[in-house]
Amino acid sequence: MLEKIIAFSLKNKLIILLFTLVISGFGVYSIFKISIGAIPDVTNNQVQVITTSRNLSTQDIEQYITYPVEIEMANLPGVTEIRSISKFGLSVVTIVFEEELGTYLPRQLIAEKIKTASEKIPEGFGTPEMGPITTGLGEVYQYTIEVKPEFKNLYSVTDLRTIQDWVVKRQLSGIKGVVEINTWGGFLKQYEIAINPSQLKAMNIATTDVFTALEKNNSIAGGAYIEKVNQSYFIRAEGKVKSLQDIENIVVKNTNGFPVYIKNVAEVRFGHANRFGAITGNGEGEKVLGQVMMLKGANSKQVINDVKDRIALIEKSLPEGVYINGFLERSELVGKTTFTVAENLILGCLIVIFVVVLLLGHWRSGLVVASVIPLCLLFAISLMNIFKIDANLMSLGAIDFGIIIDGAVIIVEFIAFQIASKSAKLGPLSKREQQIEIDKITHKSASKMMNSAIFGQLIILIVFIPILSLSGVEGKMFKPMAMTFSFALVGAMLFCFTYVPVISSLFLKPKEENPNSLSSRLIQKLNSWYLPIISWALVNTKKVLYAALGLLVSAVVLFATMGGEFIPTLDEGDFVIQPVLKTGTTLTKTIAITTQMEKIILKNFPEVEQVVSRIGAAEVPTDPMSMEESDVIIKLKPKSEWVSASSKDELADKIKAAIEKQIPNIEIEFTQPIEMRFNELISGTRSDVAVKVFGEDLNVLAQKANEIKKAIEKVEGASDVIIEKTEGLPQMTVQYDRSKIARYGLNISDLNEMIALGFAGKTVGNVFEGEKRFDMVIRLDQTNRTGINDLKNLYISAPSGQQIPLEELATIDYTQGPAKISRDNTNRRIVVGINVRNRDLQSVVTDIQKIIDNQIKLPAGYYVQYGGQFENLESAKARLMIAVPIALLLIFILLYFAFGSIKEALMVYSAIPLSAVGGILFLWMRDLPFSISAGVGFIALFGIAVLNGIVLVEHFKELKHQKMNNIDELILKGTTDRLRPVILTAAAAALGFLPMAISASAGAEVQRPLATVVIGGLFTATILTMIVLPILYKIFDTKEFKKPKFKKNKGGSYILLLLLSSSFAFAQTTNSELDQLIASGIQNNKELKAQQLQVDKYEATIKSAYTFDKTNLYYNKDNNNLAFNNEPLNVIGIQQNFAFPTVYGAQKKVYTADYDKEKASFEMRKSKLSLEISKVYQQIVYFQHQEKLYVYLDSLYQNFSKASDRRFELGETNYLEKITAQAKFRQIKTKLNQIESEKKAQYAVLHSLIQTDEKIVISTSAISPMSVAMDTRNESVQNAYLESVSTKYKNQIKLQKQHWLPDINLEYFTGSNKGLSQSLNGFQVGLSLPILFSGTISKTKVAQLEWESWEQQRQNQIQKRSEFIIQKKNELAKYQEAINYYAQIGKKLSDEIIKVGNLSYKQGEIDFFQYIQSLENASNIQVDYLDNVLQFNIIQLDIQYLNY
Repeated sequence: MLEKIIAFSLKNKLIILLFTLVISGFGVYSIFKISIGAIPDVTNNQVQVITTSRNLSTQDIEQYITYPVEIEMANLPGVTEIRSISKFGLSVVTIVFEEELGTYLPRQLIAEKIKTASEKIPEGFGTPEMGPITTGLGEVYQYTIEVKPEFKNLYSVTDLRTIQDWVVKRQLSGIKGVVEINTWGGFLKQYEIAINPSQLKAMNIATTDVFTALEKNNSIAGGAYIEKVNQSYFIRAEGKVKSLQDIENIVVKNTNGFPVYIKNVAEVRFGHANRFGAITGNGEGEKVLGQVMMLKGANSKQVINDVKDRIALIEKSLPEGVYINGFLERSELVGKTTFTVAENLILGCLIVIFVVVLLLGHWRSGLVVASVIPLCLLFAISLMNIFKIDANLMSLGAIDFGIIIDGAVIIVEFIAFQIASKSAKLGPLSKREQQIEIDKITHKSASKMMNSAIFGQLIILIVFIPILSLSGVEGKMFKPMAMTFSFALVGAMLFCFTYVPVISSLFLKPKEENPNSLSSRLIQKLNSWYLPIISWALVNTKKVLYAALGLLVSAVVLFATMGGEFIPTLDEGDFVIQPVLKTGTTLTKTIAITTQMEKIILKNFPEVEQVVSRIGAAEVPTDPMSMEESDVIIKLKPKSEWVSASSKDELADKIKAAIEKQIPNIEIEFTQPIEMRFNELISGTRSDVAVKVFGEDLNVLAQKANEIKKAIEKVEGASDVIIEKTEGLPQMTVQYDRSKIARYGLNISDLNEMIALGFAGKTVGNVFEGEKRFDMVIRLDQTNRTGINDLKNLYISAPSGQQIPLEELATIDYTQGPAKISRDNTNRRIVVGINVRNRDLQSVVTDIQKIIDNQIKLPAGYYVQYGGQFENLESAKARLMIAVPIALLLIFILLYFAFGSIKEALMVYSAIPLSAVGGILFLWMRDLPFSISAGVGFIALFGIAVLNGIVLVEHFKELKHQKMNNIDELILKGTTDRLRPVILTAAAAALGFLPMAISASAGAEVQRPLATVVIGGLFTATILTMIVLPILYKIFDTKEFKKPKFKKNKGGSYILLLLLSSSFAFAQTTNSELDQLIASGIQNNKELKAQQLQVDKYEATIKSAYTFDKTNLYYNKDNNNLAFNNEPLNVIGIQQNFAFPTVYGAQKKVYTADYDKEKASFEMRKSKLSLEISKVYQQIVYFQHQEKLYVYLDSLYQNFSKASDRRFELGETNYLEKITAQAKFRQIKTKLNQIESEKKAQYAVLHSLIQTDEKIVISTSAISPMSVAMDTRNESVQNAYLESVSTKYKNQIKLQKQHWLPDINLEYFTGSNKGLSQSLNGFQVGLSLPILFSGTISKTKVAQLEWESWEQQRQNQIQKRSEFIIQKKNELAKYQEAINYYAQIGKKLSDEIIKVGNLSYKQGEIDFFQYIQSLENASNIQVDYLDNVLQFNIIQLDIQYLNY
């Protein structure tokens, strides 16, 4: 087939060139359309449920809000993890779903559950809401609202917050790809009514009176309209307050005719809401920040550009002196990483072109090969655009053009060689004849080398398949790379048999190679170095093999000592400092500290461009921090402008030292914006390593966390050891005295409401300023909200009108409570976070684990787990342990099919461990730990490493086929012949990765291990392949020789497909005895036979669709019907009525649907019979197994009964033992009789189902758990039945609609009489029209209603089936657990009990009753197991046959 494609390409060069041009054009178009990012979005598929309840304590949040939400969400399908954080006034529950569910289905499922959860949360405690549809990469643009220095005094922080909420945020909303504009900091403006308790008490006015007055005097109404003089006047009652004066003049009460106004009992002013977060920046104090959050899956570059364009427009509408400062935007990182990718691709491309041109020795050949590079890249980008894969550091960053053009190099090199060798013959020909000959040479050469080229690329392609199996974070990171690489390889394969032959035939010229060219001289030089080495190796084979083995062992030892990390940390170019302050620190104090830190940083470090601190929680608290927690974001200048430090780690240490010097006793933690967000969203912690301590008591957790911190602080590389703040939140606790409350006739809810109103404030309405809307809030005056005495002196109005201070009704004290309660999968936990610097992750965690295991003693029920990046590393390593062996197995299978010999396949396969030596050695030399990036590099390396071995062994076999029998001469000639292609392939592949390996640009950290592994591996693999492989060939050489033929190895291809497909198949245990019974039942069952006859009847009915009315033959003589001779005519006629032609087709469809329905119904009945037979069979086998067990027990008790009788006669035992032995013996006998009766009953049922004259005997007497395949036939049968009924009703509707068409009447007649010489003929055509159509309408409506009714039933059936399967699988898991217990523990226990019991009783160590008890325990274990297996098998059958 490939030969035909090549021939077609050479015949139709213009079409191929146009095809190439179209692919290039679409590729260029895709470059501008493809989504561009910095790194893949590795956030797991999660949804946050956020509940804000500003006045509730941490414990109350957990009990009343977090727990109900967690419990509701835990039962959702596809949930893999649930995490929650409960803080003062805030609950954030994060639900992680399986990736397969997508983005919107989980949110739909949660939306339904939120309603149920809301019902369980007390009214007024908050309503759960879902967080925005965004990810760890969602914070694409952050800005602050700034004021120019000359206008500083004109705008307060409240004004800036109002501008953000009502101008900026509103205009930024609605941009495509933007899901939320989050606001942080400033003061939310309110109209505050600050009541004075003493004035209220003096005037005997209750707080509730003020609240009621405000509520009733701030409203609007409408009174429809009045018509007057052709004009409608609409009535509008305007009662909304518009200013502070309007509020002040609201009347609270009339006392002796004198009104008491709001202004008499309260101060009305502009205030602000209680806030839990703030923003400071550049040491200038408070600011207002906006976060643009991008929709999950949107194009970040496009979104940022759109946001910037909109901000440019918004700034024109801002008040004078106010501007927007975009201090942190993703486009900078995207730009840097895109530059890194482009730089590496361009440099890699240029290096590969240089290597190819240099080693091919023919610039035209080099350019032909080089032209494939941009084409493959454009092809890959086109498919990335189609499959919606982002262009980023990982997807494009690992493309190695040296590997991709490998096939093109093989083909072009051979074509050029063939054209050059025939240049003397081609020279004298005319241009046209020369082109024809070149086409023939090209076709022959390309066809010959195509199998080798395709096979080499196929090996590399297959190696990337296991990478696609990766899931989780590493899957999202490396799958795009594998897919993009595969796209480029597929493109290379496509161009190899279309574009490459065409361009080679047009561009390559018949010119002999110059032996003095640089290329020839270079190869000669390499040969002169290589020949002495290979000659020595052929003499010293053992030394070579021992040396290779020694290198391999050394590499394994070296690998064992290397550390490990998940994925190298991407340098984002910015810092985040997280200062850890004392729990309960005020927001004012935190603001002061962050402002001081900003001043220190800006003053001492000129590398810093801006510093912005985010404190506490934002308006949408997706990142829930307390008021003492903050993120100090440090935006750095380009590295070229740095003066204080040369690296980020050094700069971090200096910043830390400078801060600790001026702010004593402060702990700070360093991270990066995206890294921090990823860590938190993926694992629930911001640190690289999270030591999670699980337990119930928060105090114990805090104590153990402190012990762990002290123990691990001195571990090398553990730079920031921070304990999660869970305790020590200062509280003023109000403990009510219920007897006093009852005495005054009060309720606790009234008191709670007064506390909330007085201190937190209560919204009593809104005030509009144009479009802007602000809350009107009532609370105590600021002077009455300063301490515990104000809380004690809060006056409560009793029903009697008496004003009672709160301290009369309750005990009010200072206490401490939990600051935060974190839970993983509903279990409380505390985290000790460690950030790793200047050392690899694996080594740090290993040291920490040793210390914790040896030094920390945990109480019962408390345990430790490790999370953060380490958790991801462990998960990824586990998957690589599966992916790498699969890749290795696939390579070996392909090699075996290529050579048809295990021996030769193993020879080439030796390149893999030899290549691993170089990969490990180069990682060690560059001081790089093993990471998942390096692991993927090894997978790619193994595929590339075997290619040179294939080239070499193939050539050896070809020389041997040419009767070269001296093995040493054969190896010397073969290796020197193939030195150029081997060096060319390896050099192009290795040097293509060189820019990635040495790059220092942004993002190069992630690519560096991968590139290092491939370069190092290819370096050693090439050297060792050219030395070790020939030695192995010499050792394993045999006289028998079969030339491998890739093309004709069809059987191998089928075996390969079988092997690949078998890995996805399910095991099924066949049971021939049961199968025979089912087959017999299907053959003999009378009910089934009757149903089969019904099927046949409906099949026969189909032919009756074309039934016509009886044909009417008539004779007529009418004296009024006279011919032209005035004699009456004798008329003979034939008449036939037809329905409209389409009616018959519709009728046939109805009958066909009836037949399909009956056929599906028959299949369902057959399935039902099979199920019934299978269940009865299982019951009989169960009873036979039970019988076998009790027969064994019977023999034991029978022997014992006889022995007991004899011992009684001899006086060795008492009468009780004798009668007990007899009773147990009789009991077993009775049980055996019962089993026999039940077995007979089941045989009778089986006989009634199978209905055969032969005696049925089931030989199987041991029941075992069924292993059933995922058989979808029964589901298909049921679906077919449901579909056939639907089809029937639809066809009925169509048939009824056909009755609107007219019937057709045809008549032909002839008349004659004696006076006529010839007959008079005539015909009549008529239409029967449905003029009286009410009945037809009704029938059509009935048919429509029948169909709609059935559709509802069908949906109900499908839903029932889904729920049935879920229910049964849950039941199955229960019994599977019991079966596993028996297999692993129970059986051994039972056998051991019987064995030890018999021995102990014989030796007199136990008495008779202990012995009986032992036997009963052992038999109970076995009987329970049989019961569990029976139930397990019955449920398996129910699932298999969908018995719902």
